[in-house]
Amino acid sequence: MKKSKLPDFSESYWKESCQVQGYEILSTDLEADAVVIGGGITGITTAYLLSKEGLSVILLDGSKILNGTTGHTTAKITSQHGIIYDELIQHFGVEQTKLYYEANNGALNFIRSMIQDHQIDCDFSEEDAIIYAESETYLKQVQKEYDAYQKLNISSEYSESIALDLAVRGAVLMKKQAQFHPVKYLSALIQEITKNGGKIFENTTAVDIETGNRPRAVTKDGYKITCRHAVIASHFPFFDGAGFYFARMHAERSYAIGVTTERDYPGGMYLSADSPTRSLRYTNYNGEKLIIVGGESHQTGQGMCTSKHYEALEAFSEKVIGISDIPYRWSAQDLITLDKIPYIGPITAPHENILVATGYRKWGMTNGTAAGLLIKDLILEKKNPYADVFSPSRFKADPSLKTLVVENADVAKHLIEGKLEMPDKTPGDLSPDEGAAVTYNGKRAGAYKDKEGKLYVLDTTCTHLGCEVEWNNAERSWDCPCHGSRFSFEGEVLEGPATEPLEKLDQ
Repeated sequence: MKKSKLPDFSESYWKESCQVQGYEILSTDLEADAVVIGGGITGITTAYLLSKEGLSVILLDGSKILNGTTGHTTAKITSQHGIIYDELIQHFGVEQTKLYYEANNGALNFIRSMIQDHQIDCDFSEEDAIIYAESETYLKQVQKEYDAYQKLNISSEYSESIALDLAVRGAVLMKKQAQFHPVKYLSALIQEITKNGGKIFENTTAVDIETGNRPRAVTKDGYKITCRHAVIASHFPFFDGAGFYFARMHAERSYAIGVTTERDYPGGMYLSADSPTRSLRYTNYNGEKLIIVGGESHQTGQGMCTSKHYEALEAFSEKVIGISDIPYRWSAQDLITLDKIPYIGPITAPHENILVATGYRKWGMTNGTAAGLLIKDLILEKKNPYADVFSPSRFKADPSLKTLVVENADVAKHLIEGKLEMPDKTPGDLSPDEGAAVTYNGKRAGAYKDKEGKLYVLDTTCTHLGCEVEWNNAERSWDCPCHGSRFSFEGEVLEGPATEPLEKLDQ
């Protein structure tokens, strides 16, 4: 059996290849026109746009800037969001669907113009985005998607073959899409924010918002930022405002590997219609092409041993493009709304001055940019044609009601199953660099033994709504199968909606 070339630890190429300036921790109360919480593409774009308009802006991140989903993306800048347009037309009609497309196409054009205007060196290249089908079932879906493109006047082509070594039955091409290095691009926007007088604070976790005419963002350390508008761009909204976002979205993990290849890569950005999903694109790497192969999505905290997902991507890559080396592997978490369109706008009707952007369904480069553009207009009280499409207060009985029932039944199932489980293992059974649910002092707990033999034992009850977290061996984290919260092996929060760490148990 061939030895795996996968690295031992997860590391994003985007983050490793571009160092971002560090910023201090907030240590005093402040005031601003707008506080933007979350240092990914949405938060940075929003802070840039508002600071450019002359508003005083404070940008907060609970960790390091660009350390979240934006730093772990595949970084395709495209309006081709999987097989989605035929489905959206069925649910919302041609006009509403066209607005969704135009918002994302406008985001692509905005990124293109930003790169030109600021002369940003971020490996930007124009590429066709291609969805291909290998089976008869998915061929029909691809053909329907092409028909939807025609109804929406999207520049596209249909083909019965692609340039990759795959036996495809058909493919649909969206013309003149793009790819880039997201950290290099956003690092340039960060510099513009500070030039415009904006302030940035890292390792500053916002845990609450005090509502009112002048909201206050409250940090974990008790400091408050008083503002006219608060923007929650923290991936999962840490403040809910009675919007019940945890019940209106679910979280999915997906995986990527960075591969150098034996065969020449033909260019283009590819996505399989068939399941499990396969995504391919390239980027510049030490004078050659690094092929980013992604896919293998599943609901957070659910499914098989997570290392198997990386192994499946490795096997696919070996077969299709031939592997010389795999210098990088990483994963990302994405949120999916009930109707698959993001929530962007006032968090709830009573709180017009608290805005949220979430639920990008793995397509954050355009959706996140579109969110920044929309939020800027909402704050400046300018009319925006996309406000109703993305409004978080929308609710369509079809498909939202059906999806709401299914997703919350899934939550109830995992809540009950987790409480009934009594693991066979004890902490003493663990090998170095192994984690598992264990029985500890007669109760379910979570334990991880590091490579030096140090043991970390935690209460596995998620601090959000009490589900039992599961061990993610590929990322060495504890993941909640109910609402997607994630914790480090030491118990610290990695992903919301949880804001409090897992309880450490005495040993």
